[in-house]
Amino acid sequence: MVGVGIVGCGKIAQVRHLPEYEGNPDARIVGLYDNNAQRAAELAERYGCVAFDNLDDLLASPDIDAVSVCTSNATHADVSVRALQAGKHVLCEKPMAVSLEECVRMVDAANASGKKLMVDQNQRFARAHQRAKELLDAGKIGRVLTFKTTFGHGGPETWSVDPGTGSWFFDPKRAAMGAMADLGVHKTDLIQWLLGQEVVSTTAKVTTLDKRDPQGNLVGVDDNAVCIYTLADGTVGTMTASWTYYGGEDNSTVLYGTDGVMRIYSDPAHSIVVDLRNGERECYDVEAIQTNDNQTKSGVIDAFVDCIERDVEPPVPGASVLSAMRAVFASIESSKTGKTVSTLEE
Repeated sequence: MVGVGIVGCGKIAQVRHLPEYEGNPDARIVGLYDNNAQRAAELAERYGCVAFDNLDDLLASPDIDAVSVCTSNATHADVSVRALQAGKHVLCEKPMAVSLEECVRMVDAANASGKKLMVDQNQRFARAHQRAKELLDAGKIGRVLTFKTTFGHGGPETWSVDPGTGSWFFDPKRAAMGAMADLGVHKTDLIQWLLGQEVVSTTAKVTTLDKRDPQGNLVGVDDNAVCIYTLADGTVGTMTASWTYYGGEDNSTVLYGTDGVMRIYSDPAHSIVVDLRNGERECYDVEAIQTNDNQTKSGVIDAFVDCIERDVEPPVPGASVLSAMRAVFASIESSKTGKTVSTLEE
């Protein structure tokens, strides 16, 4: 049985971490901590656990084996490192952190502590993505030449427990990044995982087009990002992240190979559609993609608990996310400088 502590009691904790831990027979929610003590107390009463007065007390609890970090972006690294140093396994929400140095510090802390660090890159757990990877690895559409992967919706205004553009998502001090960190990191990680190749360079435009704060000024974080990625094997494609898709959510990926085209979560009737070069069409009905308005069990929590129980490597170890974070930070630099930026380590 894994004793769990949750740091940050906002929307993601409420709709994913808490109910999914509660539903896992090998996990027990021991305690919560949030800057909003009343919120933590109300949730602790609902889940039959303890609301800790401060983070140090939660991390010192001998009954807590693992911690979910569900705080705002800018605090991910600090909370994760403190938890790892306290001897706790860590599941950290995305984005992993707000600088590459912080991401590396998290990985180093996990290595030094011998504890597990997993990052919630949940697109790897979507069943259609898992099936698509099997098909790609089997050569279904031959060698992938180009791709376009997109994640866009109307924005996180209704996602936060404090709704509107006054929430932390739009605060540059707490969020650091906008759509690129919220959505772009998902699809950057996904395309690398699907194709087994890392992004080696990016040419990007990361900008704010429409989102405004309560005073009517454009928010201080990006609401759109469009990136041209080059992968290690020469594959080239686009990654688009947007908070201004006001007509419905788009979480699709299209891959163009030497033997056909694969569309994932692009056709409303089928989760995967493959149009082969010989004219044949194959459709795979796996499952519908999750949306903000249709949250289903993610599989992330169960996988995290399972890797602790079996003492095996997490399915999304922190080190495996470093390359995606390099691409994110390089894209922001590219947008600022107007130049193509390499993601390769010096």
